[in-house]
Amino acid sequence: MNYYKRVVLDDFHSKLKPNKVLILLGARRVGKTQLIKKYLQTSNEKVLQLNGEDSNDARLLEERSVANYTKLLQDISILVIDEAQNITEIGQILKLIVDSIEGIKVIATGSSMFDLANKLGEPLVGRKNTIFLFPLAQIEFLQFENYKQTIENLEERLIYGGYPELTHHESWYEKKDYLKEIVNSYLLKDILIFDGIKNSDKIYDLLRLIAFQVGKEVSLQELGNQLNMSKNTVERYLNLLSKVFIIFKIEGFSRNLRKEITKSSRWYFYDNGIRNAIINNFNTLQNRTDVGDLWENYLASERMKKQEYHKMFKQNYFWRTYDQQELDWLETEAETIAGFEFKWNENKKSKIPTAFAKAYPEATFEVINKQNYLDFIT
Repeated sequence: MNYYKRVVLDDFHSKLKPNKVLILLGARRVGKTQLIKKYLQTSNEKVLQLNGEDSNDARLLEERSVANYTKLLQDISILVIDEAQNITEIGQILKLIVDSIEGIKVIATGSSMFDLANKLGEPLVGRKNTIFLFPLAQIEFLQFENYKQTIENLEERLIYGGYPELTHHESWYEKKDYLKEIVNSYLLKDILIFDGIKNSDKIYDLLRLIAFQVGKEVSLQELGNQLNMSKNTVERYLNLLSKVFIIFKIEGFSRNLRKEITKSSRWYFYDNGIRNAIINNFNTLQNRTDVGDLWENYLASERMKKQEYHKMFKQNYFWRTYDQQELDWLETEAETIAGFEFKWNENKKSKIPTAFAKAYPEATFEVINKQNYLDFIT
């Protein structure tokens, strides 16, 4: 059984510092606990591990006093708090700990940005470093694969995605079961706890609609009409879904053309397997009509992981005009603009849209297909 060395492990060494909190954020089941375990195996420091979902552990932190934390952390060098978003006022607690316990290093993991970004944000200004962890990226699979194996595994990645535990399941049938279990038991856990949202059916229905519109402009009004919900509620739910790392948003790009579309957004899933589990379609590629969507979602999510892990500071967009000229993916960095078209079917020729070439003569353009996609994502 392979353990894939996570790209961010090296970051751990540089970002875990005395009297600072290292926040590890990512969806449930993407391997945060396993990553910490691997890191701790390389350290001979004394560790205290707590879990925010364990009420006994949470109670140990309840009394916010220097005396309590001094007693709790006596002789401890590293404090680890898993699923920290479940602990009330976690930001204030961590602030007091790192301000008053000399030399303490703290790791806090979370599967949502609700508390960790908001309630943590203010108290921990200047006291935290953040690392994001995603499902396994192709960069990480390359540790155990040669080029031939990577090409052979492409279909599996497009259908089942990259959740780490999938590598322990041999058959595609088991993989399918595992993904369904994640969707049913873990996916929306944080959202449903948060803000007392009762209507999980509506959120699933919304996710299903988004899954069928991967890489297409999404109208909040239209989604609201279909789901019998207000546009504002749809927007709020989409925002929550992005905060638990299920989907992410790409907006329209424009600098100077009046006919460019900028008001609408496109949504992608962080993982193809989750997308397919939500619509309950694990058919092989030859039996599907949405291969183009799977390809686009895969390239978008893998590119985004590459940018995060390799610290490529780019802004991502799509580009489209009202007369239907479009680019799937566009990246800007300082003054540079790079346009990309994603093509599964290599027989279909693609050339740079005329309006784009005219408006942005300095921009580069590239078609990403099965021949060159690994350069784009690894």
